[in-house]
Amino acid sequence: MANVVTSHKACTVNPLKMSQPIGAALAFLGLDACMPALHGSQGCTAFGMVLFVRHFRENIPLQTTAMNEATTILGGMDNVEQAILNIWTRAKPRIIGIASTGLTETKGDDVDGYLRLIRKKHPELNELAIVYVSTPDYQGAFQDGWAKAVVRIVRELVEPAAKKIRSQVNVLAGSHLSPGDIEDIRQVIQDFGLDPIILPDISGSLDGHVPVDFKPTTTGGTTLDEIRCMGSSEVTLVIGEHMLPAAVELSMKAEVPYVIFDRLLGLGANDEFMAFLSKTSGKPVPGKYRRQRSQLVDAMLDGHFFFGAKKIAIGAEPDLLWGLSSLLVEMGCKIHAAVTTTSSEMLERISATEVLIGDLEDLESRAQGCDLLLTHSHGRQMAERLDIPFLRVGMPIFDRLGAAHRISVGYKGSRDLIFEIGNIFMSSHREAGPDTWRDTGAQASGH
Repeated sequence: MANVVTSHKACTVNPLKMSQPIGAALAFLGLDACMPALHGSQGCTAFGMVLFVRHFRENIPLQTTAMNEATTILGGMDNVEQAILNIWTRAKPRIIGIASTGLTETKGDDVDGYLRLIRKKHPELNELAIVYVSTPDYQGAFQDGWAKAVVRIVRELVEPAAKKIRSQVNVLAGSHLSPGDIEDIRQVIQDFGLDPIILPDISGSLDGHVPVDFKPTTTGGTTLDEIRCMGSSEVTLVIGEHMLPAAVELSMKAEVPYVIFDRLLGLGANDEFMAFLSKTSGKPVPGKYRRQRSQLVDAMLDGHFFFGAKKIAIGAEPDLLWGLSSLLVEMGCKIHAAVTTTSSEMLERISATEVLIGDLEDLESRAQGCDLLLTHSHGRQMAERLDIPFLRVGMPIFDRLGAAHRISVGYKGSRDLIFEIGNIFMSSHREAGPDTWRDTGAQASGH
């Protein structure tokens, strides 16, 4: 078990984490015909939009209540009302997702009260779903904001059902999953004859497709009708420990049982996933996944020569850190440095001496002498200074193409990740050859 330590530096240097409002906004972006909005200043929204655009390289619908000095002091009721009316008039969304920021949380705006007054004043908004989530950016981190948003979506929009729909299952997708991951998970579940409702589903809205017609809202994702229908599912699959509160909320509201899969990376984790789907559907595991499992086992055999005793440094959100570190330890690596962004029950289970809740400066001081660094794109300068190989993981990845389509779940995703990391180890190792012996001989002769 790892010893979890929190950094108590006077300030954060080279931040690793992203804030709660950013996580909540991304969760709202996984809903169809939705317009996310941050209740705060224009700068807060602009920062989040730039981050998403650089990572996904897509148009991002994101609005703001445009708070300033005066409205912050006097209260943001008018700004929230005007923002909702403007969005409704111009974009005609089915859902508006509002996330608070540090500015309005410090002031103490009662947004839930604002929304009740706005609905009484504007009956034309009766068909519009509005979800508000409290996400102060001076607390928690990205995955906390994502998790809180999903809890509120479930609480506000899911409807209890007396009758369950056979073969319908819910999937609560964690923030550590890419659009490619979610699409792969959907395909696996469908191959067992099950009908998944995935929440949030960024594979529909942020998968890099070119829409036929322009829409000012999200195009694709979990529909409002699907969310309301989640109460009639047979079971909820929870992908990531931070999605547990949403599963509990759904269970309490609609009596839908749930099962947790803390990761879908690695052999054992995917064996459990496949076994559960087979039991739930009453069907055997399809032959193509048995073949993929065999390929993963062979990849582990091929790669373990290059992974053994390698020292690894990882900086990531807790659930992503847990998945990556577990796979690397299973391949024979040692987690030499582990830095994360927020507290989680998974941190103590990581096979490392210490897990630090800190920043990239903390990771750099601990990563010296490691064989591989894994973190997002802001770690590239650190890797250059330390002169160690670097693999980009998590968000944001803005200096490489295809981040949204990277798949690292399932047998195939685990296999490909092993190959990718194994190739990094192979390329960074200087094997003995004619040139090596020639250089060695020249040094020995003094030339």
